[in-house]
Amino acid sequence: MTIDSKSGSGRTMGRGIALAAVRGLALSLVSLPGAVLCFVLSVLSIALIPVGIGIVTTPYVLQGVRTFANWRRVLAAEWGGVRIPPSYRPLPKDANPWGRTFGMLGDPATWRDLRWLPVDMTAGFVTALLPAALLIYPLEGLALAAGLWLVLPEGYWYGFVRVTDQPSALGAGALALTLLLFAHFFSPRLLHGHFLLTRAVLGSPRGELTERVRVLTETRRDAVDTSAAELRRIERDLHDGAQARLVAVGMDLGTIEVLLDKDPAKAKELIAQARESSVEALSELRELVRGIHPPVLAERGLGDAVRALALRLPVVTEVSVDLPGRAQAPVESAAYFAVSEVLTNAAKHSGADRVWVDMHHADGHLRVSVTDNGRGGAVIGAGSGLTGVERRLGTFDGVLAVSSPAGGPTMVTMEIPCALS
Repeated sequence: MTIDSKSGSGRTMGRGIALAAVRGLALSLVSLPGAVLCFVLSVLSIALIPVGIGIVTTPYVLQGVRTFANWRRVLAAEWGGVRIPPSYRPLPKDANPWGRTFGMLGDPATWRDLRWLPVDMTAGFVTALLPAALLIYPLEGLALAAGLWLVLPEGYWYGFVRVTDQPSALGAGALALTLLLFAHFFSPRLLHGHFLLTRAVLGSPRGELTERVRVLTETRRDAVDTSAAELRRIERDLHDGAQARLVAVGMDLGTIEVLLDKDPAKAKELIAQARESSVEALSELRELVRGIHPPVLAERGLGDAVRALALRLPVVTEVSVDLPGRAQAPVESAAYFAVSEVLTNAAKHSGADRVWVDMHHADGHLRVSVTDNGRGGAVIGAGSGLTGVERRLGTFDGVLAVSSPAGGPTMVTMEIPCALS
């Protein structure tokens, strides 16, 4: 039993080293060009503000930087267990380009993003690449020890070992084994250090409690505005829909009372019309209730509610759910309507013919990703439904990240801190 336990532990450690190397390599390949592109575009756009061009381009460029930073926040949480809550100030919905530009430039979080980009393309790139280098570089040394030195130029250097014959090649192999030992102990820690560095620069310098109070104050205001708008929508739908039909039914019933003795045939026709109106009014009320809080969500939970939502889409949708319990009703409702908005956008605007939804709970967070194979180009900004989704999730300290390059695919990731019961 002891031997099996040790071998199992060794396999787990080996998988951890390989996973850290693969993730670090992927991060380094994406972070360097992504950070350089975002930084160059930001500098150029801000520099063009005095001539007027930057007034138009800066909000879009900075929104792209925020999307890139939010994506890295999600990776830090999922791959490193490092939480980096966003703290962007909300912009007015009706802000003009001038207001959006200087509103974003007046947000301290924007400047933290811009300071983080040079760090990410230098120290961040190195700390992400090191786990992969510590695993890949020793393979060269082992290959030299196995005979590769015979086909290489004389005096080939491996690290500080000059390989000229088999004994020196064995020295290179010994160095490679030493590096593998370092990888065994330090590869996962280096990747974790990369995310700690990201948090040190991207995270708010304020105290956690102070920052939380500020964010909750802003998100509460958004929640109040959203609730007021929702209430007005419900009142409008009731007035224009079910209420109007019920008034018509009442008028028909009054006319029927008058016609029962004088014109029974006409009264019978009006009874049928009143019945149809009552059925339509009941259907509209059901749709209205479903829009407020779907019965399937209350009765069967978030997973089944999203599955039912996917069945009504005109696009083939696969739903994967791994939820061992249920979140609180407000969290489930927020997640449901956020997923509904994202799926609706995918069906209407992406041109996709297939959508994948993955929903699971880990480390005290509900994570939902919606991926489609459409044309891409989705952004969080004025006029985008994703802005409303981000605001809705922000009420619960949630995070929204969007990856949608031109040509697709589009991946929208949502994360809400919550406990399941």
